[in-house]
Parts: sequence; C-alpha cells; structure tokens
Amino acid sequence: MKRMKVVLHFPKESVDKPLVYKLAKDFGLFFNILKAEVKPEEEGLLLVELEGSEEQCQEALKYIESQRVRVQPLSKDISMDKKKCVDCTVCVSLCPTQALEKDQTTGEVNFIKEKCIACGICVKACPYGAMRITF
Repeated sequence: MKRMKVVLHFPKESVDKPLVYKLAKDFGLFFNILKAEVKPEEEGLLLVELEGSEEQCQEALKYIESQRVRVQPLSKDISMDKKKCVDCTVCVSLCPTQALEKDQTTGEVNFIKEKCIACGICVKACPYGAMRITF
C-alpha cells in the first residue's frame, strides 16, 4: 500500500463538487483530511493523505486533475533546531495538529513529526528561527 500527502487546489467552480468522496467510492482509496480551507465562490485548498495501491492513487489523481483541480504533491518538510529553541511555547498553541507540545515535566517544547502536516504556521511564528521548512 502506498501512502502519500497531496494538496488539492480547487477552482471556485469546483468547490461544491463531491470529488473527494469519489476517491473512496470510485477508486477505493482511504483518505484522511489533514487541512481544509474551503469557502463558497472562492478557491479551495485541501491537504489530504491518500492510501491505496500505486495504480489506485495515480488513477484517482488523474481523475481529480481532469476536473480542473490542481494536484500538488507535498514535498516540503518541517524540522526543529533544538539548539535555537528556547522553549517559549509560542508555536504550541498555533499548531493545528498538536505536533508541537510542551513537556509538563521538563518545560521543553517537543516536535512530533508524525503529527505534522507541514502547514508552516510554526515557521512563521517562531521568533528564534528554531522551526525550518525544507523543500
């Protein structure tokens, strides 16, 4: 089974179509919505993790693109430089997936990479430059 994260950019005329539903129903994929920004009459953005065979994933993405949705593979990665981190916790409350948490015993900020969706909020918020984004 293949697991991949992709960002789907929906044009405003496609926001109200059940395209993600078709990923499961017609292509047999499992999907997890990691982030969504969808507003009527505006472009929508959906970060999803897809799971299925290589063939299922490729066919599904081909279909999505045929519906004028731009598919962007998630190729960026977030990392934490513990040498720069002063454990100020500015990032902790901003992280939408709780990938950053304060250790109640030590007071240190811990980064849980498996929970991270690479949204970049922590990178912008960190006053010490401890959070990095790589492509």
